[in-house]
Amino acid sequence: MNEQQKSGKSWKILSAVLAVALVAMTCLYFLAPFSKAPAQETASTSAQSKSEETAAKADALSLWKDSAPLKKQLTEYIKAVTTEGSKDFIPVEKRIAVFDMDGTLCCETDPGYFDHKLLYYRVTEDPNYKDKASEEEKATAAQIKTYFETGEYPEGMDIKHGTAVATAFKGMTPEEFDKYVKDYRNTPMESYTNMTNGQAFYKPMLQVVDYLQANDFTVYIISGTDRLITRGLAEDTVPIPVSQMIGSDESLVASHQGDEDGLEYTYTKEDEVITGGKFLIKNLKMNKVTVIEQEIGEQPVLSFGNSSGDEAMANFVLDDNPYKSAAFMLCCDDTERENGNLKKAEKMLNSCKENGYTAVSMKNDWTTIYGENVTKK
Repeated sequence: MNEQQKSGKSWKILSAVLAVALVAMTCLYFLAPFSKAPAQETASTSAQSKSEETAAKADALSLWKDSAPLKKQLTEYIKAVTTEGSKDFIPVEKRIAVFDMDGTLCCETDPGYFDHKLLYYRVTEDPNYKDKASEEEKATAAQIKTYFETGEYPEGMDIKHGTAVATAFKGMTPEEFDKYVKDYRNTPMESYTNMTNGQAFYKPMLQVVDYLQANDFTVYIISGTDRLITRGLAEDTVPIPVSQMIGSDESLVASHQGDEDGLEYTYTKEDEVITGGKFLIKNLKMNKVTVIEQEIGEQPVLSFGNSSGDEAMANFVLDDNPYKSAAFMLCCDDTERENGNLKKAEKMLNSCKENGYTAVSMKNDWTTIYGENVTKK
């Protein structure tokens, strides 16, 4: 091959390479906008998600007035304890909040506590039980009726009521007891329109539960109400597992156990767990602290209550806590939308001032209590 032929061949190879390069560059030019689209879409989607998240957080306590002390304090608290690097940062596993139930999460004055209404119905109205009720149960029911009529809680009623609940529901499986409670919670509230006993939960307080859970808090109910009744009433409404609903306790035994001690009896395949008929403990005051230690095993950082029965729990949360902590107490000062008690509300307000709790005014802090379609008769 002469020099001229070699030069021609080289030129052809170079031309082919240039042509291929030109085609590739042209493709890149026209396809570039399309290749960036997914990235732009992702960035746009991310920005939208952040915007929605910010809006959701801002609206988390929408049923609380901006002037409500809890709204401001809790929002600032959550920011402080969930921001990594903050001096007040709390690890997720230590973010524990405890709530009383009656009067804190739900109504306790229609005309009295849910569990007292339940027992009164069982002993005096239930066609399947009222003729079997014991004299002690009837006497307790009579005192409950007086309490409903006067609003004055009888001395010694905590033990009498707990004992009567244990005996009146003796022999039921937990599943049967739970069904009984849930059937009763579907009955209408006496003092309100358009609401059943199971719907009588304070919507602003349910928002607080949701807000805490959204910020990785574990929420417990620590109630003076019987544990099984607490579960039956709150399940499906308060969004926490029943294992985090702790209340007063009655005995549980095996169906064939009889009077034999649990240390001597072995559960058999023919057995089932039933209520044993013995009242064990009323979960109020110091007993709330004890049960927190026994069943949670950690000092909570937030406490929510409404009465003197919750003050021990609140003090326990505030006392020598290694993490930033706070206690909130509801004052039942709304007599238009709720069966308020101004004397009791004033007493709790004074206790808040003395003990460093944050007071919650149902009247002044909430835009609604049960929803706009519910009114007090």
